[in-house]
Amino acid sequence: MRAVLLKDFGPPDQLTVAELPDPHPARGEVAIRVAAVGIQFLETQVRSGMMRAALGGAPLPVVLGKEIAGEVIEVGAGVDAALLGSRVLATTGGTGGYAEHALAPAEGLVPVPDELDFRDAVALYRYGATARGLIDAARVTAGDRVLVQAAAGAVGTILVQLLKQAGATVIGTARGAAKLAVVKELGADHVVDHSLPGWTEQVREAAQGAVEIVYDHVGDQLGRESFSLLATGSGRQIVFGFSSGQPLDVKPMELFGRGLTLTGFSASLIWNRPAFARELVTDVLDLAVTGQIKPVVGQSFPLERTADAHAAVESRSTVGKTLLIP
Repeated sequence: MRAVLLKDFGPPDQLTVAELPDPHPARGEVAIRVAAVGIQFLETQVRSGMMRAALGGAPLPVVLGKEIAGEVIEVGAGVDAALLGSRVLATTGGTGGYAEHALAPAEGLVPVPDELDFRDAVALYRYGATARGLIDAARVTAGDRVLVQAAAGAVGTILVQLLKQAGATVIGTARGAAKLAVVKELGADHVVDHSLPGWTEQVREAAQGAVEIVYDHVGDQLGRESFSLLATGSGRQIVFGFSSGQPLDVKPMELFGRGLTLTGFSASLIWNRPAFARELVTDVLDLAVTGQIKPVVGQSFPLERTADAHAAVESRSTVGKTLLIP
């Protein structure tokens, strides 16, 4: 089979296609013919060497890739043979997904409805579950004014739609007119370019004051500026990453003085509970089947252009989900 090897940490060109033996499942695993692979921002950081610890000690060369969609072609010992031929979403053990065939634990498989293309399904997969979890973490209610940072990203595009389903007033931020147009098309009530001076005043005008909720996975100065927009006594900021490279810095007295809530959210809280994760993903897939939300695949690349895919994700030029297609 063809797979993409990371031979050494460094720039995107360290990712190259190679021929490797087909993998065969161990007990409790299945082998999947991969139809689509979702690229995570974390994987670009692993490749660069910044987050090499995420490999858990796996030696180089290694095949990256965690979130895949495809057809079950082989089952390991202890796995129901009825799964053969099933259309599924799956999470690898953290590596092995950038390939034509990959292994995954059978307990975490999520069925893909026949009405959904594999590409759309994987675009809604892990980040769809994250978005559902974020809705619950913020205790969103109808009428809440919500600021979604980086709303044109893989999580943001789903989150905006789920927030509208919940009856919130959504203010989405992104960089540039093209991304803002996508966010507006997805249903955001207002869009703001957070790269321009005075963007916080535009948010205040759109919200007619402050906002009850901020979703922040950027951190650093943008996170601080977002924090300033929270409504006194009811505002809550949900932090689920720091793609800027610097986390949000808030002192306890700032929360106490304004009566605010700061909540940290990690997707591992979902994925450490496979049955719960499957429930969240299934809910999101069902919404897509009925046309209530729209998957956003901004760009797809063949395995031979994995380096280009990583470069695009790192440059922040992408919209929605970025996929590899074996």
